Amino acid sequence: MGPQVEAAALASALLSTTEHAIIPLTAAQVAQGSKLFGAAILDRSTLGTVLAETNNERESPLLHGEINCIQQFFRLPKDTRPDTKDCIFFATHEPCSLCLSGITWSGFNEFYYMFTYEDSRDLFAIPYDIDILKSVYQVATPGESEADLAAKPLYNRRNKFFTARSLAELIDEVDDEATKAKLKGELRRVKQMYDGLSATYQEGKQSGAESSSFFK
Repeated sequence: MGPQVEAAALASALLSTTEHAIIPLTAAQVAQGSKLFGAAILDRSTLGTVLAETNNERESPLLHGEINCIQQFFRLPKDTRPDTKDCIFFATHEPCSLCLSGITWSGFNEFYYMFTYEDSRDLFAIPYDIDILKSVYQVATPGESEADLAAKPLYNRRNKFFTARSLAELIDEVDDEATKAKLKGELRRVKQMYDGLSATYQEGKQSGAESSSFFK
């Protein structure tokens, strides 16, 4: 998976990228009817932001934050664009089935996310990630009970293509307790910034804001 990155430094970089690079882009798109999912690509060696993007479903239902970010990444000049194996991918919300595939096909072998599928459903009233993964991909084996099927993970977070972890899990790995506490406070603060974005999105949805997405 490439060289290990110190947990505290990476968590700090992801939070900073979210606040200063992703959220401003997201605020502009949400005001026009797009969802509030964003993404960024960081250089593994420097933890600098290579690129940040957000959802643009006004243009295409496929331009989720992660897919839009990947598309823009591969438009960068090849001679200056880092290899995907030398990058860390970040999604503000746990990637849906489309975005999981996009990350995999692009060669990103490590990604993090801030909000879980359950957060997307319960905090933001966007349940489609879980719905699609369960309805399309979650297949019971013969004799398996509904309870056992429901208890299965929706995807394999550690596999031969990538390792996926939440930002909260990353912060829990920090050894220094004072640093860990500070990062947890920063995570709460940055997450709260999405309350206003969610309210704007829901208001736009109710008023019929323009979007090409089938899933409102």
